[in-house]
Amino acid sequence: MNAAGDLPIGVHVASLTELATVFGSVSRERQVLFERITRIHRLAAATGHLARFVVFGSFVSETPVPNDVDIFLVFDDDFDASGCDRETMMLLDHATADAYFGASVFWLRRPAAFGGEQATIDFWQTKRDGSRRGIVEIVETEE
Repeated sequence: MNAAGDLPIGVHVASLTELATVFGSVSRERQVLFERITRIHRLAAATGHLARFVVFGSFVSETPVPNDVDIFLVFDDDFDASGCDRETMMLLDHATADAYFGASVFWLRRPAAFGGEQATIDFWQTKRDGSRRGIVEIVETEE
């Protein structure tokens, strides 16, 4: 962590187990947030079209009690949201995901990645104040 309590700039690759160990088991509040991440990951992966799953924001920092979970999803070119079940459809609507899952969820299909997929992922390292911090990309599907 840097002096601000954030991950060093970059996309840090981790499994869900590693994410839980580092960020999701420090307190009961963080355990609850990690359970949300796991649920969202399970739903997104169940589509069969999840290409990338990125966790950013205060959850991947030293903030003692993050307010919520921030997630960015990239789906492959063939993803058709209209074929999703009701709960997954709720995940794909930002306001509904915030209310139902307690998470800020952003998503797009690979072809919509402005400036390229990696540039789009890198964008999520920028904080509201313009400074940058590291983010975590989940790399394996876990049950």
